Amino acid sequence: MSEYDFDLFVIGAGSGGVRASRMAAASGMRVAVAEDRYMGGTCVNVGCVPKKLFVYGSGYSESFEDARAYGWEGQGAHFNWATLRDNTAKEVARLNDIYRNLLSNSGVTVIGGRATLIGRHEVRVGEDTYTAEKILVATGGWPTVPDFPGSEFAITSNEVFSLEVFPQRILVVGGGYIAVEFAGVFAGLGAETHLSYRRDLFLRGFDKDVRTFTRDEMGKKGVQLRFNHQVTAIEKQDDGSLLVRDDTGDILVVDAVLFATGRNPNTKGLGLEKLGVVLHKDGTIGVDDNFRSSVTSIYALGDVTGGPELTPVALAEAMALVKHWQTGKTAEIDYNNIPTAVFCQPNIGTVGLTEEEARQAGITVEIYKSDFRAMRHTVSGRDERTLMKLVVDKSSDKVVGAHMVGPDAGEIIQGIAIAMKAGATKTVFDQTIGIHPTAAEEFVTMRTPVTQ
Repeated sequence: MSEYDFDLFVIGAGSGGVRASRMAAASGMRVAVAEDRYMGGTCVNVGCVPKKLFVYGSGYSESFEDARAYGWEGQGAHFNWATLRDNTAKEVARLNDIYRNLLSNSGVTVIGGRATLIGRHEVRVGEDTYTAEKILVATGGWPTVPDFPGSEFAITSNEVFSLEVFPQRILVVGGGYIAVEFAGVFAGLGAETHLSYRRDLFLRGFDKDVRTFTRDEMGKKGVQLRFNHQVTAIEKQDDGSLLVRDDTGDILVVDAVLFATGRNPNTKGLGLEKLGVVLHKDGTIGVDDNFRSSVTSIYALGDVTGGPELTPVALAEAMALVKHWQTGKTAEIDYNNIPTAVFCQPNIGTVGLTEEEARQAGITVEIYKSDFRAMRHTVSGRDERTLMKLVVDKSSDKVVGAHMVGPDAGEIIQGIAIAMKAGATKTVFDQTIGIHPTAAEEFVTMRTPVTQ
């Protein structure tokens, strides 16, 4: 008989926590998971899933306009915010139930409430205390708003999906995935949309061509871009609108201000410091290659450890961790060539090195690019273009980076990522017969390098 209530106690039922719980239970471990908010974590509730549904919803305005060029006639459509908001909430609720059932059907004990660590093998939830041989912290991240006059009037991605009234005018602040995506969403839904970023160009870390191309395409879609711009104060007006002041003294009046300026690891109040768990300056938990913290019974994975903040990464880490427990072998995670997508409009898909990263690494590169108008817009007349780019190591002929801005970029790049993971060379790309007519075939028909 074990001296502990559970073999594994997981704090946080997000993507990584749920996957680790289910796999551990399937391997025969007695598992409990505690969650104080919602099943499925950020991705299911206030991240990937509702965001992608909002992106779909915001794309219909252009589709209705383009349909006329294809012979569809009729009255223009009217957007109803409550319908999109409420239908999205229903889908999220459905997924919450699915996650809860997945855990229960796997034999995992689900405990509702905020868990805190009170010992190396002890967790408290409410008035109850549980013991476990291993404790896994998978609490993810939490959006932050910097402190400035009126910052309490700003909203984050946590609140944006449930707004009571659709903002006819909105200012989105930030330069990463979330900011760029929501600027596109609200513009597509018909709001007067402004995007504020404190540097000269958003999406830092992406390929420079991708960043500039996305900037131009977003501008065409009506997003008013404000670079080198800093919000200094927000003042609520008598009519409920928000007066926003910036560092130049200019004023902008909007109905909502969405701050998407970063997320902090959700580690406060867990009791980690009291137990001697090493935390980095940014609040992330320090772990070794097997996701073990400085306290040998406590593990952590996902966003809370400061790695790539992507749901599939948390899932992969969870599987690697449970396999490590089963076999005793080092958890193997390859963080190279992780594909990712930004669901702005048009979408961004990317995998591997940017041109800048490749050159900084001392690689002699060949660059292949294609910038074209997609076939559907030759009839619709819409001034939207697609960018595709390959970064090739000239000495080995290996494709070390692939980047796209255009419809379904994420779907296309996923297949390219498999090829790159398998070590595909540019010659292999050239020998692959394309599917015609598609945008994706451009990746296998680019023959002449634009730079070397």
